[in-house]
Amino acid sequence: MERVMKEISGRKIAGVFVALALGVAPIVTAAPAAAGDPGAAIAAGIGGFALGALAGSSAARPAPPPYYGAPAYYPAPVYEAPPPYRCWRERRPVFDEYGVVIGYRPTRVCE
Repeated sequence: MERVMKEISGRKIAGVFVALALGVAPIVTAAPAAAGDPGAAIAAGIGGFALGALAGSSAARPAPPPYYGAPAYYPAPVYEAPPPYRCWRERRPVFDEYGVVIGYRPTRVCE
């Protein structure tokens, strides 16, 4: 019995309700409508809306499965320079704003 209940989906149940409502609708006798009574029109509108909602929900396709794709952000790869091959200290000239050498500074130079 449990297997049968698991196999019945929501669409099938909604379809059964729609078929039942459409089958019972002609059997139900309506009271004669009076000219000043809007109740029958309101009831017909509500009933039509309910039947349309049931029919639409049973005919609708199921929602697509959620998308679990890759994240939108990938961190940039970290680049590390290889260690220098050979380093030494050199005296390099220091220039002023006019391009004149004003002194020398020891500077680390690597290949």
